[in-house]
Amino acid sequence: MTTARPTHRFLEQINGRDYAIEVNPALGGRWRASLVRTAGVPMALMPFYGATPEEAFGRLTGWLIAAHKVAAGAGTERSAAADPAADRAR
Repeated sequence: MTTARPTHRFLEQINGRDYAIEVNPALGGRWRASLVRTAGVPMALMPFYGATPEEAFGRLTGWLIAAHKVAAGAGTERSAAADPAADRAR
């Protein structure tokens, strides 16, 4: 007899953006966290796995936080590099 493991749902705000995340049972006793698909929005993010729902959720949210930091830093570097006046001011 197998015991059903429920889906866990989380709402998380990261860098001012709301994310709906579902964590479902996966093979081998692991859990799979992924973003909830929204109608009309393409989805290209791979799932994140963990030994517990909380671990899988933490891996996904940790990646999202890091991705926002990289995107914010890249935007700053691009705008400074594109501004010749900023180069002269250095």
